[in-house]
Amino acid sequence: QVHLVESGGGLVQPGGSLRLSCVTSGSASIVSWHSTDWYRQAPGKQSELVARLTSAGTISTAKGRFTISRDNAKNTIYLQMNTLKPEDTAIYYCSTTVRTAVGGPWQTYRGQGTQVTVSS
Repeated sequence: QVHLVESGGGLVQPGGSLRLSCVTSGSASIVSWHSTDWYRQAPGKQSELVARLTSAGTISTAKGRFTISRDNAKNTIYLQMNTLKPEDTAIYYCSTTVRTAVGGPWQTYRGQGTQVTVSS
């Protein structure tokens, strides 16, 4: 079973930075990996993708302010967030899409999220 646990959220002033971490456990059961995403959901709003990591590279929807990266040795995906704005306030989730059986279906696993609050 694959589990994801996010950490690193908190209260930060506008213009500040945070680095979120997403640790994957149960990775020994993964036979194929497709992608890992960071996305966020603010109160009363739909969830939105903020960054994606695939074998082809990375994308970020935050115009250079957010960067996704990984440390395979630590089974950890990071989201570096710089120049934070009040509108970045949300619960941030990571999710990963993998196969746990050869030829099996792609499955997406998601963590419980970490709260990021940007306020003075």
